Amino acid sequence: MTTIFDEAINRIEKRECVVAVMGLGYVGLPLALAFVDVGFHVVGIDTNEARVTSLNAGKSHVSDVSDNRVAAARTNRDARMASSLSTAGASNVQGQSQGTRVGYLEATSDFSALKKTDVVIVCVPTPLNKTKDPDMSAVIAAADGIAEHLHSGMLVILESTTYPGTTEEVVLPRLERMEYDGHAMKAGDDFFLAFSPERIDPGRKDFTVANTPKVIGGVTPQCLAVARALYSKAIEKTVTVSSSKAAEMVKLLENTFRAVNIGLVNEVAIMCDRLGIDVWEVVEAAKTKPFGFMPFYPGPGLGGHCIPIDPHYLAWKLQTLDYDARFIRLAAEINFEMPRYVVSRVARMLNTARKAVNGSKVLVLGVAYKADVGDIRESPSLDVITLLKEQGADVQYNDPHVPMFQTEALEMQSVELSESLLKEVDCVVITTAHRAYDWAWVIEHSQLILDTRNVAAGVSGASDRVFKL
Repeated sequence: MTTIFDEAINRIEKRECVVAVMGLGYVGLPLALAFVDVGFHVVGIDTNEARVTSLNAGKSHVSDVSDNRVAAARTNRDARMASSLSTAGASNVQGQSQGTRVGYLEATSDFSALKKTDVVIVCVPTPLNKTKDPDMSAVIAAADGIAEHLHSGMLVILESTTYPGTTEEVVLPRLERMEYDGHAMKAGDDFFLAFSPERIDPGRKDFTVANTPKVIGGVTPQCLAVARALYSKAIEKTVTVSSSKAAEMVKLLENTFRAVNIGLVNEVAIMCDRLGIDVWEVVEAAKTKPFGFMPFYPGPGLGGHCIPIDPHYLAWKLQTLDYDARFIRLAAEINFEMPRYVVSRVARMLNTARKAVNGSKVLVLGVAYKADVGDIRESPSLDVITLLKEQGADVQYNDPHVPMFQTEALEMQSVELSESLLKEVDCVVITTAHRAYDWAWVIEHSQLILDTRNVAAGVSGASDRVFKL
């Protein structure tokens, strides 16, 4: 007798299951295309109508995904239809090779599309609210939407970064209260539920969805087995853990590790400044030790979608258990204060030229949170600009990846970078090390530079007008 579990595994192995990806941002879209690449029909669901329309027209909104790749995933539909017709009359359809399965992508904003899907992977945002508490509204909305269309044999996977226990405490109850064919649905028996943390690093070319090991934790052993069967089709290596809660903790450990160590090296940078030592020289020398040391580098603060946010999820959860996550809190305090420290360094630098911040013209190079991307989420550059403006500076910015931006506090457009502009401004603050910049040229034509990313280290004969963080 074929069980629901056997049927789910069988459909995955044959690429017959339809995979839905909820949330088509920098995580969801590459993941959706990874499954398309190995022969799955993927339905992308997103509440952003403009995004859906663009994807269905073969256009990408994610910098790491080309238009050509999206267009190919769309046009694959015709090839799959033709393949299905050509094999429909075959005597051994179940034995058809993987090569005859052509994956394709379609996007929609209609949750009812879940009725025809066998797998749902949730990649919705999980930001912090103004009080630094987890904002779970998108996850809850996704879980409720899935619950309305939950059916026998469906696999549900949460990838959104969240606090340990979310899958079992938030998603599971919403699914298990649903009935199917007159009985309450139960995870592991009637449907399958797992957590697998996303590990996307925007801008990277060496590690992609396909070759980054995938951590998976299931609510039950059966849930884990089905989730692993799915991911193993698109990803080279899977790593299983004992529970969804353990998998949730894995992601938080990874990013808390980075946040704490960046906080440490940022404080070391401040110490080195007081001691008259070059922190970059210290780190470079320390990393020659072949064991017991891993290099981290200082900067103007933390930015992006994960490192400034994820540790707060863990700290918040531990607060509910009457535990103070002191390392996390201290690292957050240091990293949060780095933009203010940068502005104090600008003031000291301008003082060497007998100028005040008030009234000085300052050019900020790079507002993206990391090099070679256009993402400004949590970018410390925005805080640097805000603090400089508060002190009366006339601030402009240039970023080849961010032509304009608008936040609650700021609305600015990137200015053209020219020799005349560099000579005109009183100082340049380098906050993002985009490879598009010709640093030797920037240094040659600038009056004063605060280099928060150590880009001047690669410029021979860098001017003594360059100040390091």
